[in-house]
Amino acid sequence: MADLPWHRAAQCPQCALLSNGGLCGACLSNQPHFDATTAAFTYDYPLDGLLQHYKYNASLNLARTFAALWLDYQHIQNTKKHTTDLIIPMPMHEKRLSERGFNQALEIAKRLSNAFTIPLDYTACQRVKYTPPQASLKLKDRIKNIRGAFHCQRPLHNLNIAVIDDVMTTGASLDELAKTLKQAGAARVECWVIARTLPK
Repeated sequence: MADLPWHRAAQCPQCALLSNGGLCGACLSNQPHFDATTAAFTYDYPLDGLLQHYKYNASLNLARTFAALWLDYQHIQNTKKHTTDLIIPMPMHEKRLSERGFNQALEIAKRLSNAFTIPLDYTACQRVKYTPPQASLKLKDRIKNIRGAFHCQRPLHNLNIAVIDDVMTTGASLDELAKTLKQAGAARVECWVIARTLPK
């Protein structure tokens, strides 16, 4: 446990990139639509391999492990300071869902919803645009690729929402989802992710 790549270094509270503990230059110059990010780990060995195994080999038992580790991190860091009204997992397009067989964010979200007794809604927001995997694209292409990808089917007026995902790389998908949620009326959007990719 001690050797895992816990994300405990001073970091930007909004995007979780390394900083002096205040907002980083990127968030100050181009503020994302999400308000905060909690990442338990940096995307590094052995978490990177475990997450890929979970996602691409349908190792659903790891969802419980990742949720428990995130809860341990959150408890130690005391990062959950705002009331959360609703948990929404990163939506997956129905075509990709049929290819993979499960939504990895939803499986983790179920455990966090139960742990916090916070309602979970995986139908409020849908991914309506089928796009190439973000991991295969550069930053500018990721932003263009994900634009207009989500649609909310219910009003979310004044709700504080936690969005669950496995990995935050550039944050483009989470930013676009947060934008869509706020257009539907959300007051605050936090990103709860298992791992944060840091620049090389």
